[in-house]
Amino acid sequence: MEQKNLILAIVLSAAILFGFQFFFAPTPPAPSSSQTSGQTTASGDVMTPSPSADGSQPSIPGSDATIPGQQGSGQVAAGQSREQVIDASPHIPISTPTLEGSISLTGGKVNNLILKKYRETIEPDSPHIVLLSPNGTAHPYYANFGWTGQVEGLAIPTAETVWQADGQELSPGLPLTLSWDNGAGLTFQRIFEIDENYMFTVTQRVVNNSDRAVTLSPYGLISRTGTPDVLGFYILHEGLIGVLNDALVEIDYDDLQDTGVESEKTTGGWIGITDKYWLVALVPDQEMPVDTRFVYNGKSGVAKYQTDVLYQGMTVPAGGQSHVTSRLFAGAKEVVLLDDYEETLGIKRFDLAVDFGWFYFLTKPLFYALHWLAELTGNFGVAILLLTVAIKLVFFPLANKSYRSMAAMRKLQPKMMELRERFGEDKQRLNQEMMALYKKEGANPLSGCLPILIQIPVFFALYKVMFVTIEMRHAPFFGWIQDLSAPDPTSILNGFGFLPWGVPHLGIFDLLNIGVWPLAMGITMYLQQKLNPQPPDPMQAKIFLMMPIVFTFLLAQFPAGLVVYWTWNNLLSILQQAVIMKRAGVPIGRGPASANTSSSS
Repeated sequence: MEQKNLILAIVLSAAILFGFQFFFAPTPPAPSSSQTSGQTTASGDVMTPSPSADGSQPSIPGSDATIPGQQGSGQVAAGQSREQVIDASPHIPISTPTLEGSISLTGGKVNNLILKKYRETIEPDSPHIVLLSPNGTAHPYYANFGWTGQVEGLAIPTAETVWQADGQELSPGLPLTLSWDNGAGLTFQRIFEIDENYMFTVTQRVVNNSDRAVTLSPYGLISRTGTPDVLGFYILHEGLIGVLNDALVEIDYDDLQDTGVESEKTTGGWIGITDKYWLVALVPDQEMPVDTRFVYNGKSGVAKYQTDVLYQGMTVPAGGQSHVTSRLFAGAKEVVLLDDYEETLGIKRFDLAVDFGWFYFLTKPLFYALHWLAELTGNFGVAILLLTVAIKLVFFPLANKSYRSMAAMRKLQPKMMELRERFGEDKQRLNQEMMALYKKEGANPLSGCLPILIQIPVFFALYKVMFVTIEMRHAPFFGWIQDLSAPDPTSILNGFGFLPWGVPHLGIFDLLNIGVWPLAMGITMYLQQKLNPQPPDPMQAKIFLMMPIVFTFLLAQFPAGLVVYWTWNNLLSILQQAVIMKRAGVPIGRGPASANTSSSS
């Protein structure tokens, strides 16, 4: 019975990992993170937040509301490239160590951003990641700010308003002010500042030189046209996201298509749209109440998604001015940077933009341990090796106890065989005699599965770190492993890289793509298994024999960093177990039959 429980425990462990691969594993990503399914040929309408009639308290209209003047502005010009669309209208350049792009003077939109630190593939000449693009391109994605309200006889800026700039560039330490005079006493200003990373600070100001007070509600929005190609991965959220009222809100694209509008009032937090590695998010003033929305509009035949924040109405007295300051994050979800923004800018739970999942309490500390070790060594692969040693030290007492018990079990193999020969027909008596023998010798028949089971939570957390953190993206190890977040690029089908073709993609038969590291993992798992007490039952022995083969095929599809971890962990376990067996006087590498023969002689 105990051996059956052992088999069951190990099979369940394998089932967990198989479930990981076949139910959760990602499909190959799209060539560009900003790519959407299909070409955008309809208008780039966005849905504007608007206040109530008296301007006192904002209300949320239906998703069919549009900003005036926006109709038709998203039409793709035939034969025009992204660069030609941008050059066709006035823009002010953005230049930082991490970003390049521009702000459109038409509408004052942040609609052109390229991430200078990140490329689409590991090739050095691969294109940089394009994050934001203007209307008129294939995949419009941008942020905008403005004021809304019912001001009789007074014009307010629209998406077609052409702003005047006071400078030639926006860069760290060099702010940019856009101004527009409505000709009736109101001057609107947007003051953009940017740091050396991905955070914009946007101050919206209204100067009232008219003879009457006006009430306006400032807003900010992020608009994305087209449904992006997502990985469809259960443990990774891609879509609409925010922290509202201190709670994480995640909405998939298809779910928002069903509901149309999701709205909530909040004070503090943030709201935006996330990809696997990239985020565009609005951060309102953390002390002011705002109305937030997630909006979908598909009436034009093209999916449009929007997140927005709407402040309460602000009364600007005659001869006075009013302003509000918001922030816009547009860039890579670097964990350390997000934590720094959370601390220095007071952005509530900003680190939740990275999908650490339910095991946040384990996954995030594991990331920081890897990050610290990588900074010391300069290599995330070496950091994984060192972290594995640290984990082994943490579990050292537990593993030692397990291995001592397994050594005792292996030493008892001849006596167990004798009991089976004597009481093989009487199962109840056999179990009683077995239990008495285990108790007398201090052996635990379930100890063999413990080393595998205690790895599962760490394996899961490390899998999350490998998969969701951008720090692991394109992180090299040594030799042919140039991306620890991707599977081993070698395969038996291309001679482990020696034949002049890449690894073929065969759909479900990708399981045949077994690289060098997965093979090394399988061999070390087999060697470790040979140190364990072998099941006397032939069927159970065959199941045990199959486990290294099954795990080899399975882990070949996992990120290379995980396979490196598992292989190195196996080697350390073999060393630890061999030392314990030697001290216990148990022969290494001898099966039950040979042990029995030795005993009888």
